[in-house]
Amino acid sequence: MPRYYHSYSDLPHSLPLFPLSGVVLLPRGQLPLNVFEPRYLEMVDYALSGDRLIGMIQLAESQEKAANPRLMQVGCAGKIVSFRETEDNRYLITLDGICRFRLNGEMPATTPWRAGYCDFAGFAGDLAQPRDEDFPRNRLLKALKTYLSNRDMQADWSSVMTAPGEALINALAMMCPFDGREKQALLEAEGVSERAKALIALLEIGGEAGPTSVN
Repeated sequence: MPRYYHSYSDLPHSLPLFPLSGVVLLPRGQLPLNVFEPRYLEMVDYALSGDRLIGMIQLAESQEKAANPRLMQVGCAGKIVSFRETEDNRYLITLDGICRFRLNGEMPATTPWRAGYCDFAGFAGDLAQPRDEDFPRNRLLKALKTYLSNRDMQADWSSVMTAPGEALINALAMMCPFDGREKQALLEAEGVSERAKALIALLEIGGEAGPTSVN
């Protein structure tokens, strides 16, 4: 199996799918996951026995409304780059984002987990060497400080200040507690500059609104 993917044609036409609401993986981002459901433990075993690839994708509807809820049309393939099995039969894994895909339908159900046909062609640019792109870093930092302050959240500012642009944008897009639709918009942004603009807008709107109150 290739360690690096230079073309979308190197990627498989189908992937096991890990549907999670409110969770996205971005190209060159890293996503830690705590896997405990038996079907997904089996899915991780399957991935580890092969190319170690899993398709992260969000649900398009609530699991409470459908036994087999619809999925979003765009997800991201991730490669398992580290894993650890715990004494209570969980997997702690880290996925490295490889390339986004468009879901072109699901495979017939032959396993406890879902699998889908994945088209990477429209996101071939995800596999290109990353390059520095201009974005208003100072505006991003200002919006982030306000957003975190209004939610009594902390950040490792030494890491924030020294992180490369794309790494910072991806980490914030994946880690900030935006809702599923907002995270999907960040995932589907055409490139890093567009994702940065969308991220700043979400932080500024969230900073103005403050935390959501629950009665």
